[in-house]
Amino acid sequence: MAGSALPGPALSEPGPPGSGLPRPGLHSPGLFALLVVDGLLLGAIGLVLTPMYAGAVPTPVGALMSIVIVPWLVLRAGELDSRPAVAGAPLLAWLLAVGVLGVGGPGGDVLLPATWQSALLVFGGLFAGLLALRKVLMGEAVSAGDRGAADVRGDD
Repeated sequence: MAGSALPGPALSEPGPPGSGLPRPGLHSPGLFALLVVDGLLLGAIGLVLTPMYAGAVPTPVGALMSIVIVPWLVLRAGELDSRPAVAGAPLLAWLLAVGVLGVGGPGGDVLLPATWQSALLVFGGLFAGLLALRKVLMGEAVSAGDRGAADVRGDD
């Protein structure tokens, strides 16, 4: 039975009213809002943790966190709805937090100095988030439910 597809329309296709198939649109606005807030908080925390040092060695923990977590947020938002505005909202929230707090931080402080750690934060997080957004838009991102269905069918 390996390689055989299950009969019926794909779940991503909108069904007629009353058919029981999912319709396009945001199905979980609370979770979406949480992902956007996470993007904002990650941007703020990333700014604070980026200029850290372990002794004399710079350790841009905030930049590394952003490079790992921003794509995850984008992929999770893309599972809720694959429209670019929805899937990219956590990335936009992260970028807004980094831009606003980094340039005109609290009390006029600049939290984003011209260092390689700051460049890693901005460009690394932005690049990683855009790669994840591209993956969502190209339909390459697979949700956990789709992986389970592929395992049952025997797909690799």
